[in-house]
Amino acid sequence: MMDGQINWTALSVFVFFFLLVTVMGFWASRWQSGGAKDKGAHLDEWGLGGRNFGTWITWFLVGGDFYTAYTVIAVPALVYAVGAYGFFALPYTILVYPIVFIIMPRLWHAAHKAGHVTAADVVYGRYGSRALELAIAVTGVVATMPYIALQLVGMEVVIKALGLTGELPLAAAFVILALYTYSAGLRAPALIAFVKDLMIYIVVLVAVVLVPMKLGGYGSVFHAAGDAFAAKGGATGLTLKPAQYLPYASLALGSALAAFMYPHTLTGIFAAKSANTIRKNAVFLPAYTVLLGLIALLGYMAYAAKLTVKSNNDVVPALFNALFPSWFAGFAFAAIAIGALVPAAVMSIGAANLFTRNFWKAYVRPDVTPAGEAKVAKIVSLVVKLGALVFILFLPTQFALDLQLLGGLWILQTFPSVVFGLFFGWFRAPALLAGWAVGLVGGSWIAFSDGIKPVHTFVIGDGSYTLYTGLTALVLNIVVAVVVQLVVKGGPLREPPVLARQ
Repeated sequence: MMDGQINWTALSVFVFFFLLVTVMGFWASRWQSGGAKDKGAHLDEWGLGGRNFGTWITWFLVGGDFYTAYTVIAVPALVYAVGAYGFFALPYTILVYPIVFIIMPRLWHAAHKAGHVTAADVVYGRYGSRALELAIAVTGVVATMPYIALQLVGMEVVIKALGLTGELPLAAAFVILALYTYSAGLRAPALIAFVKDLMIYIVVLVAVVLVPMKLGGYGSVFHAAGDAFAAKGGATGLTLKPAQYLPYASLALGSALAAFMYPHTLTGIFAAKSANTIRKNAVFLPAYTVLLGLIALLGYMAYAAKLTVKSNNDVVPALFNALFPSWFAGFAFAAIAIGALVPAAVMSIGAANLFTRNFWKAYVRPDVTPAGEAKVAKIVSLVVKLGALVFILFLPTQFALDLQLLGGLWILQTFPSVVFGLFFGWFRAPALLAGWAVGLVGGSWIAFSDGIKPVHTFVIGDGSYTLYTGLTALVLNIVVAVVVQLVVKGGPLREPPVLARQ
């Protein structure tokens, strides 16, 4: 397809599936109602789906907002650009699930017992500190905004691959998203996630079987990629260079610790109907990691297909346009676009929940009714989506990506406040707040000094060590919290609730 020429067959298939999930999104307000007469009349109903999602719904929902459209675009793009180093997402999504299995059932118990909707609610319930609660809430909202914007990047790439130009198609898609999220709340992305995940599985499985067949087999794919990386030189290659071992491992570990601190992933956890549902999902969700590994291989296939792209993000759409009939390319692009709608909806809901519970209710209207909370959250979810849309329309894409990487550093600094209190009562709010502030400021300073790169090189003696900046900031955070707690010498809080031990 020539640049700027609309692929009408692909566009027709794309529009069909987009309309299908739009209808599902509006119908979702009647789905899984749990007997509630008005699903939008209570924040538990609108923002957490009535806390009634079982194992399968939770599996699709968490998978849908964890493995996003930008993942499908960005992981192959990174592998295409640098090779093996781009595969750090695989160990990261393996490490994350033991963390989920151990921590998240306790967090769910704490939230369920007290009716908490956000992580900041849990922190306030544990420590009784409005300042610490606000710090966690603000961090969550700020770290989420560029993440939502990057879903638009994923959608923007496939819309361009269809031959459409201008910003109107992208704006129209997110207006539709905003309307059915406003109407149905978390139920909309939960229902759409079934379709999205099924489509993504079909697309990837077809691609990893048929693309190598068209290109002479996997031997030819790896040979072509290896030759391309040898020509590039530097840190690229089919295997890691020794200097990449430490940054690769620290990126994987830091990303795993941060992943379920984001408001959108925690929203999926709080919406589960039991702690056992979360444990089952920690066992089943690694199936998505297998899928992610297959998606990453598309980056190598692009070399065997001899593609020329203006941007690394164009690799996957260009591969489908080049090697598949138009109808299947349209199906693949629809899967990726729908893969943007699910996480963007959950992210906006998570951010709206934080604003409503931990700012509006805490400081503006302490006496707000449950219906009033739901109304405020709905409005804020619209504002968040509009902010993300403006963000991506008026700022360079690379800047959005840089901010998302910085957002990962920031959200990681909430880990001690959210998690430590679930296991022991030694830390007090002033110590955790001090650790959060130093980790956030110190990590941000390092990141900005490095041009917002995700890793930083420390020179110690004759050696140099490169580590993920977010993990470095987390260590600093914890050290400061320990030191301040020892100085303050406050008595321990009450023991974590008995339910949290179950």
